[in-house]
Parts: sequence; C-alpha cells; structure tokens
Amino acid sequence: MPIDADITSSTPNTSPPVSTAAVSYSKKGKSKLLLILFLLIIIGIGTYLTYSLMVKPAVKNIAGPAKFCQGVKIAMFVGGNQANIDPFTNVVYSGAKAAETTLGANVQYFWSDWNASKMVEQFQDAMSTSPDAIAMLGHPGADALGSLIDEAERKGIIVTMQNVDIPAIREKYTNNGFGYVGPDLYQAGLTLSNGLIRKYQPKEGSEIIIFGTDKKTDPARYARTQGMIDSLTAAKLVVDEVTLYIDMQKGPKSLDAQKMFGDGIAKYPKAKFIMIDGSLTSVLPFHLKALGKKPGDYIVAGFDLSPETVDGIKSGYIGIIEDQQPYLQGFLPILQACLTKKYGFAGLYINTGIGLIDSSNVDLITNFVKQGIR
Repeated sequence: MPIDADITSSTPNTSPPVSTAAVSYSKKGKSKLLLILFLLIIIGIGTYLTYSLMVKPAVKNIAGPAKFCQGVKIAMFVGGNQANIDPFTNVVYSGAKAAETTLGANVQYFWSDWNASKMVEQFQDAMSTSPDAIAMLGHPGADALGSLIDEAERKGIIVTMQNVDIPAIREKYTNNGFGYVGPDLYQAGLTLSNGLIRKYQPKEGSEIIIFGTDKKTDPARYARTQGMIDSLTAAKLVVDEVTLYIDMQKGPKSLDAQKMFGDGIAKYPKAKFIMIDGSLTSVLPFHLKALGKKPGDYIVAGFDLSPETVDGIKSGYIGIIEDQQPYLQGFLPILQACLTKKYGFAGLYINTGIGLIDSSNVDLITNFVKQGIR
C-alpha cells in the first residue's frame, strides 16, 4: 500500500488534548535536566584543572632536569692507556664523556692498561676518594674483587660494572644499584663462532687458530674464548689455541705482536681460519700484510669495531666481527649510578654484545665508527 494511502486511511487520533499543567511540567523537567548537565560539566572541568595543577607537575618533577646528576661523584673505569688510547677504550671513553656532559655528573676516570691487577689497586684508590659510585670493570674476577666490593657497599658506595660481568656479586647487590652493561662473554664467543660457521661453512676437521685470552691473568674474560672453543668443537672443527698476552694491548702494532701472530700462523700451517678474542682484531690486517699475506689467505673473525676494523672488512682481510657496542659501556654505567643515587633504581642488566658485522652491513655504521660512537 502506498504511504499516502496509509496515512489517509489511518484511524484518527482520539487521545485527549495535552493539558496546560502537563506542558508546564514538561518545561520544568527540561530545565532541571539542563541544570544537572551544566553542573556535571562544571564538575568535570574542575576535576581536569585540579589534575592539571596537582598531578602533572608531580610527574614532571619525578622526571627531573636533563642534568639531574649534578653533584654526584663517580669513579669510572675505562680500560686502556690514556697516553696511547686503543680504539675500544676510545669509544668507551667517548660514551662516558657524553654521559658526564649530558647528566652533569662529576666523573673521575681510571686508566688501567686492561691489567687486572692494576684494576684491583685502582679500585682501592677510588674508594679512598669517597665517591658516590664506582663503575668497575670485572676483569679481575670475583676472588680479587669480592671483598673490596663488600667494603664499598658497607660504606654506602654504589658499585656497578661494565665490559666483564661477575654474576655472583651482581646478584648480591642488584637492589643497591649494581648493574651490568656489556656482553654475556660466553654467549658472545658462541655468537661469533656460530656466525663464522654459518657464513663460511668450514668442512669437518678444518683447523682454526684461536688467539685467546690468558686464562691465568684474565680469568673472567676467558669465558669468551671458552665460548668460541665450545662452538667450534661442537661443529667438529679442530681448535689450535694460542694465548694472547695482556702486554700486547699496549703495543698492538709492535714487533712483539707481529712475532706472536707470525709464530702462531707458522705453528699451524694447515689452518685457514683465524679467530681473535680481543681488540687486536683491528691490527691483524697490518700484521698479515707485514707477513706477506693477502686478503683471503685466511678467514679472520674477531671482536670490536674501529676504523681499522672497518678498513679490514672492506679490504677483505677481516671476514666477520662481533660488535659489543662499547659506547654503551661508557654511557650507561654512569646513567645507572645517577639513577640509583637520585631515584633509588635497582641494577639494570644490559647485554650489548649481540650483533655481527661483515661486508653486508658494514657500510651502514661506517660513519658512526669514524665519530667514535660505534
């Protein structure tokens, strides 16, 4: 049925007319409803303004200013030699200086030549200056540092660690701000070896020379060498281990270093793979050239970015490296100390050693390496 027809034929409305009283009541009801809505709006605005004036400034104050660490005294261990700074230490130091400038902390730097015994002596020296915090390298190990860290904690000095972890001590003082920034050393060794195996697929029984950390003088860091060995032997490869001596870090391009590499290579003539546990990776192309070796004569794997390492990858002398991002190992321990001192934060565990660099991705970070950031 058409709509018009439906309307025409519908039953007329027989409801009684609306009274004047009903109309008056309807207007009063609407006015009352509008009044209620108006009051609710006023209450809402008042609540928002109260929140804005009271809560938001509190959140802003908690965040603090950019230089919130002013007045905090921190002893920072950076590793190498100040007069003859190695590439790795240079990046750690760059990160630490950036944190010092950004956060406003008062930082005293300790240079230890990567010598574990010297680090222990310097930790005592650092404590004698009564700092608020000490950012320490873990190379000396738990036996050498345990009682000293206990003493520092009793004195109310915040201790945190970088580059080499000591889990037993860290877990003991985590609530006091004892964190760690650096690689899981054993896992880093596995990561590099597994990366080499995936990339180059050496045949079962192939010999690989590992220039590894001295287990006696640097027991904590030897975990990385052990990780490399375990991964390679699990793949049924033959490991020829040669010990790197700590003094080589002082003169990485010295004749002594060249002789060490030359002797190691000569001792294992069947080996076509070389792995290095440490920053001496960066100078291996220099020594291989001096020994009359060409790019590709050996597949080289090692650790840590530097301008020389980048050049080695691009020239073909270095195949693959594991990057433990040392800039973070300088910046974040100072941030950790500041967060704990100012706001009571517990220790943070940050694993920086998780990336592999080779010819496929080195161009992406080359400029940052030149700037001392990567």
